[in-house]
Amino acid sequence: MHLKNDRRFANGSLRVSLAGIRFFYRNTCRREFPSLDLLRLQSINALPEVITIKQVHQIVDATTTLRMRTYFWTVYSLGLRLNEGLHLQVGDIDAARGLVHIHRGKGAKDRYITLPTSTLLMLREYWVTHRNKRWLFPADGRNHTLAKKGVSVAKTPMSEAAVQGAMKLITTKIDFGKKVSLHTLRHSYATHLLEAGVSLKFIQQALGHSSLQTTMIYLHLSETGEANARQVIEKIFVR
Repeated sequence: MHLKNDRRFANGSLRVSLAGIRFFYRNTCRREFPSLDLLRLQSINALPEVITIKQVHQIVDATTTLRMRTYFWTVYSLGLRLNEGLHLQVGDIDAARGLVHIHRGKGAKDRYITLPTSTLLMLREYWVTHRNKRWLFPADGRNHTLAKKGVSVAKTPMSEAAVQGAMKLITTKIDFGKKVSLHTLRHSYATHLLEAGVSLKFIQQALGHSSLQTTMIYLHLSETGEANARQVIEKIFVR
């Protein structure tokens, strides 16, 4: 009830939490809680919130730092989850082939994503400001100062709180009339590709969905068709 009423967890997160609590008291630390057997969660099939391409550009343009501008655009143009973007490493970028290797994704599943030219250029522009040998988005602050010659020595990527806080400030200033989060950019990526005619199968692979059924939720906005994904991506993700 605390997670539901006070922390306002989404239905999916509540299901995960309930499963963990049940397992703990049934297996790890056995106690009789009849209420756990009686508790049921309502099935809610909510459609994801998406924003337009123009609104994505509004968010990117409203950022006040190159770091956040690059991060938001990277997450959107690659359809990444929040932590997939934070944990991008220099070695993940294959500029010659125009691909990004995601190998720290949900479920520890590897995948390759088409890298738009605009994203590659922005990543290069930002990287030269810190030149961290490992992270594309290294942590900063008092404990992560630049070493000699302006090279970042951060051992970790920037925090979730930093990007979530930046997104909250921007979306509070620009009211889209709906709740917009980092994950909204991922939903918007899939929807914009679908509307442009990219096949559902390609979008499934780009998002890293194990089941096509999961990806089919985006059919609520448009019908799919075959298209040259590379040309569509270069057309959509232009800065």
